[in-house]
Amino acid sequence: MSVAAPFLELKGIGKLFPGVAALKDVSFAVRPGEVIGLIGENGAGKSTLMKILGGVEAPSEGVLVVDGAERSSFGVSDAIRAGIAFVHQELNLFENLDAAANIFVGREPLRAGPLRLVDEKRMRADAAPLLKRLKVDFGPETSVAAMSIAQRQLLEIAKALSQGARVVIMDEPTSSLSIREANNLLGVIADLRSEGVSVVFISHRLHEVVACADRVLGLRDGRVAGELAGSEITYDRMIRLMIGRDLKSIYVPPSRPPEGRGLEIRGARTTTFPDSAVDLNVRGGEILGLAGLVGAGRTELARAVFGIDALVGGEVALDGAPLRIASPQDAIRHGIYLVPEDRKRTGLLLQTSIQENISLPDLAAYARGGLVSRRREAAVAEAQRSRLAIRAGNVRVRSGTLSGGNQQKVVLAKWLSMRPRAIILDEPTRGVDIGAKKEIYELMRGLCDAGVAVLMISSDMEEVIGVSDRIAVMREGTIGGELERADFSEANVLALAVGQSADRGSGPEERARHA
Repeated sequence: MSVAAPFLELKGIGKLFPGVAALKDVSFAVRPGEVIGLIGENGAGKSTLMKILGGVEAPSEGVLVVDGAERSSFGVSDAIRAGIAFVHQELNLFENLDAAANIFVGREPLRAGPLRLVDEKRMRADAAPLLKRLKVDFGPETSVAAMSIAQRQLLEIAKALSQGARVVIMDEPTSSLSIREANNLLGVIADLRSEGVSVVFISHRLHEVVACADRVLGLRDGRVAGELAGSEITYDRMIRLMIGRDLKSIYVPPSRPPEGRGLEIRGARTTTFPDSAVDLNVRGGEILGLAGLVGAGRTELARAVFGIDALVGGEVALDGAPLRIASPQDAIRHGIYLVPEDRKRTGLLLQTSIQENISLPDLAAYARGGLVSRRREAAVAEAQRSRLAIRAGNVRVRSGTLSGGNQQKVVLAKWLSMRPRAIILDEPTRGVDIGAKKEIYELMRGLCDAGVAVLMISSDMEEVIGVSDRIAVMREGTIGGELERADFSEANVLALAVGQSADRGSGPEERARHA
């Protein structure tokens, strides 16, 4: 079978920023109807390469070739004419508009001649088949303000597809999606491939890259570390491309058996699911993974336990003692902390420094006579920077300039400086590269070994199975079942998530024991 000639090529691309060579001699080609997995740690050069391809950044050296024509400069309008569409990880939607208006913003169909009124009826009719193609659960008239993060991500994808692109660049497109939604997206990618549309798929979820990519390009330190194709695309080989070495198993058992009653959630009912009660116990010294489909009520439970939202019923206890939590301040006072799902919107103040973010929840501890001691604040922040290996020149650096993995470490640092008794991590490694993931997992295990109760909410099946000591699966606001490590499997987690029974004794550890 003949291989189609590439319609898009990058040759010898380099990009210099003051004091930094972000890209060095990068070359790759895109052929019609192929899926290219682009992998690399944060800082490897993926974002810079995609900005050059989209015309946002100009290369310092090298050329782009579109349909055989070489270009040394390439603007945003050139990229659009070349058929290059983006789905960015950072969502770029107008919350005051509906789905259809967001899809066609700047390209709205008009009516009434010289009055040039937006034809909303036609716009929604044109949007409907795009949304149906993605199997979404909202319509063209749905307001973005009412959408979940997962729904907004799918809307961004519909927006890209509406442009009739020849290549769609997807940057972490499944980071906020449930297992079912992610699988739907992989099906959409397969459909695009069959229609001759190419996809550049950027993801830290390597099992998804294995599932959809025809070819994988690995970047490391701004250079092409290598390519993989077909049967060469395996988890272990991709890890070696990204970090230059093998990575040990994700799961590290606790140093001692979990003990004590830890964090107890008794008959808890949230405003989202007022008729469904949650009973959950996270013992001190264990990681309990909380799995479930998006919309099952996991984040709502975390917010209620932390005091952001009020519980409709039930209670929270710590080491057997019932607590009154009416606000986050109450939870913090008892040593219960939350690392939220969206670190940029609710976990950090991006315009302030690392040290100010770390001290913020406990300013009274840094104050004398009502004045914050900057010296003490800096000393604590510096200790946490060293402990968590936060990559920054100093603790006065603005948090918004850090990579995703380092931002997540700053969120963790502010709580670790306050000696947690229980900590809830909601999607702790979302948008974080494999190296930073490993460091965060090690921090979580270190907390456990110090006797902290760790509740990890995650939609990443690989993470839930690879990191947890036990798994609880949430469904429609209640716990659908729990799994011990011997019963861990993707099939069992999914079964409990949709209301079916788990196949006990079917996990890999149990099968190995009887092999």
